[in-house]
Amino acid sequence: MRYIGNKAKVLNEIDKLLIDKKLNRKGLVFFDAFSGTASVGHHYKNIYKIIANDNLYFSYVITEAKLNSKSNMFKKLGFNPFEYFNKKECLLDGFITKNYAPKFSSRKYFSDNNAQKIDFIRTKIEDWYINDLITENEKYYLIASLLESVSRVANVAGVYGSYLKTWDPRAVKQMEFIPVDSEPYVENLAEIYNDDILNIIQKVSGDILYLDPPYTKNQYSVQYHLLETIALYDNPIIKGKTGARDMSLYASDFSKEGNVQVAFENLIANANFRYIVLSYSSDGLMSKEYIESVLKRYGKKETYEFRKFSYKQYLNNKATHKEDHCEYLFFIEKKNNIQYASPLNFIGGKYDMIDFLKRNMPTKINTFYDLFAGGFNVGININSDKIIYNDVNFKVRELLEYITDAKMAEFYKHILSTIKKFDLQKGDKESYLKLREKYNSTPIESRDCRDLFLLIMYGYQQQIRFNGKYDYNNPVGQAGFNDKVLEKLISFSRITKQKKVFYYSEDYERFFDFINKEDFVYIDPPYLITLGSYNDGKRGFNGWNEKEEKRLLDFLEKLNIKGIKFMLSNVLYHKDKINLILLNWVKNNNFKVINYDEKARGNRQEVIIINYEV
Repeated sequence: MRYIGNKAKVLNEIDKLLIDKKLNRKGLVFFDAFSGTASVGHHYKNIYKIIANDNLYFSYVITEAKLNSKSNMFKKLGFNPFEYFNKKECLLDGFITKNYAPKFSSRKYFSDNNAQKIDFIRTKIEDWYINDLITENEKYYLIASLLESVSRVANVAGVYGSYLKTWDPRAVKQMEFIPVDSEPYVENLAEIYNDDILNIIQKVSGDILYLDPPYTKNQYSVQYHLLETIALYDNPIIKGKTGARDMSLYASDFSKEGNVQVAFENLIANANFRYIVLSYSSDGLMSKEYIESVLKRYGKKETYEFRKFSYKQYLNNKATHKEDHCEYLFFIEKKNNIQYASPLNFIGGKYDMIDFLKRNMPTKINTFYDLFAGGFNVGININSDKIIYNDVNFKVRELLEYITDAKMAEFYKHILSTIKKFDLQKGDKESYLKLREKYNSTPIESRDCRDLFLLIMYGYQQQIRFNGKYDYNNPVGQAGFNDKVLEKLISFSRITKQKKVFYYSEDYERFFDFINKEDFVYIDPPYLITLGSYNDGKRGFNGWNEKEEKRLLDFLEKLNIKGIKFMLSNVLYHKDKINLILLNWVKNNNFKVINYDEKARGNRQEVIIINYEV
């Protein structure tokens, strides 16, 4: 069958990859998540235990026929249905003839004779099944065989989104009813689903997840509407020149810009499979860089592999040939310890210290208080019943809260349209200042935090800087928005939606009465001896000085008296400076100091100070 993206011609490359990874072993569970015409599942069905899924019913039927066909079929029926259906008198004026052939309509998908034969065969298959003359699997096999036969005489260029104005020579030949290419299963029946992949992915598990998602804006549900109608044979309401049924419920997010990036991240995050193999195209909606970023978020970086090879491009009547068209193969082994990153490059962010911090925290935490949360790298990586985000910079808090609540596909589309509208480019001062002026000239309560996000992305070192009036005043920089940032944005949004996060911009002391012994408090304040300019007290927010340092340490002493466990990130020594206030406080209270056991960051030795035994 002619089918967009059919992988029959790239199976050799997939074989090579699986052999190289020593995964061509019998008994492994292989999930073909976008099965299509089941060419991949059929190829591997006598090696692996196959799970397959497709959201289109006609694909489900073909997959059932190819993966679960039995030997010695049609015993109840008592005769060969292929010989029976290939008799010339097997004709019927049914739904296909009345709507997709010139006898009753203006549409020319099939000749009158072939349409009548399709109607007769499909009606008879249903009669046999209702009267218990064929099994469900035999029904699927016959419908799949009909779809295979139809594809050889359809008056289309390759898909069914439209028909040809003049008759293709193949289309006027009499249709022969031929059996679908299949071999009886040897050991295990395949486990086959007909659903959206994001509904299925958390219900299945195994060894190898094979992904071959749509990669263009062409919706398979629209391109193959007629095969869906023949498979269902449900007399649907149809409309338009092509007689298409309503397939809106089957529209795939993988064929929508913005939606595909969100769906792919969600799919990989929730996949309970040890290995992931992805087929994709150089012409796909997702970039290689985005795919790589997602796979490395959830997989072991050292196992990541990317391969590409030349492959004939699918062309419709509007497409143009590209000489550099390639097929991609991605491979990675999933990991268990997932670490998420803030989309904001916040000064002092602790992303590279997450594992170290978590190793030294209690294993059971009721509510996690991140009281100087900043970009929120620490809080989002903690497993607790509830997470409190707090930061005095309410503009950052508003932005992160928006990212949590936002529909990421819509946010991404807004980002792209704004970049295009202002012609934002790395280092382009003129375009940057236009966006900054738009943001700052808007009343504070009405400022769009999406614009602030882009200002940060294109600003100098992506710093978050405001003046005393809360106008953003960072100059243009040499960075910008890219697919790595997009991956951080999408994964951050999903995980914060999934967790129970509450956002605040309060003075940290206001939380004292709400913190219980089952909770945990993490504090990452400005460092007194390595003071960053964003905490100098001149940018609309409170600064940090010896008075503030002592106030914080008094607060921690009160927590300690109350029996609350806390962790303080700080620096005791930096170059020729010593934080004597902090050092004396630690000694007086006999708190434990643990050095960060990695390379010193920026000529300073990071430490954590805790009031409990690990």
